[in-house]
Amino acid sequence: MHAFSLLGIALVAAPVMAFAQTDEIQVYDAQIAGRGVFNLMVHNNFTPRGRKTPAFPLAIVPDRSLNGASEWAYGVTDWFEQGLYLPVYSISRSNGATLNGFKLRELFVRPHASDHTLFYGVNFEFSYNARYWEPKRVTSEVRPIIGLHLHPVDIIVNPILDTVYDGFKNLDFAPATRIAYNFSSNWLIAAEEYADYGPLHQFHSVSDQYHEFYGVVDHSSKSVNIEFGAGFGLTAASDKVTLKLMLSRDLHRFSK
Repeated sequence: MHAFSLLGIALVAAPVMAFAQTDEIQVYDAQIAGRGVFNLMVHNNFTPRGRKTPAFPLAIVPDRSLNGASEWAYGVTDWFEQGLYLPVYSISRSNGATLNGFKLRELFVRPHASDHTLFYGVNFEFSYNARYWEPKRVTSEVRPIIGLHLHPVDIIVNPILDTVYDGFKNLDFAPATRIAYNFSSNWLIAAEEYADYGPLHQFHSVSDQYHEFYGVVDHSSKSVNIEFGAGFGLTAASDKVTLKLMLSRDLHRFSK
């Protein structure tokens, strides 16, 4: 698959992470919009108890900030979805209402992932950032996806690598993990963990790593899919409490 040949190209460098804010708190499960389907997902994350100092000069302060994005997606084939995050935005006490840039997303997956016990994929994101959102204007993410549908349990791992194109040895390891229990086709609960260990060549000390644990509820219906979660920081470098809400629905089918 062309996606995996792109992996080496995209992984040319990565940042020394400063644990800035994020617009998206999600574990990818390799499900994509159907072929010819246009989808919108709105992400909103609020941090009622967060870090009170900026991660870098002039950065948005996490405490009591709202961060989000509108994620537009189109199912090109049964194995490829094209995405655009626009706008990416924040409302914070430190910076007020801000537009934080935009992202392009290329997601390649095993077709019809929900039908298979083993599923996999890889996602590439290319970001252009405001200076108060990230210390670098251009950043990227490579997100491998691997998971198991064990009915009724799902186990999913996204071993994410972040990059600011400053050297392969500096690739930043920021994995996301999800274990879900499906009560029905419409309801599930999940435990998720989001982490940032730091650059591959030298992980940060445990107290300086970012680790947050989330309890999540998902509900799907014909009109809208809803995911709500509450996260709790496990280290001093993490936000104490973060709430996330994701709303998504298919908007239009352009082909049969």
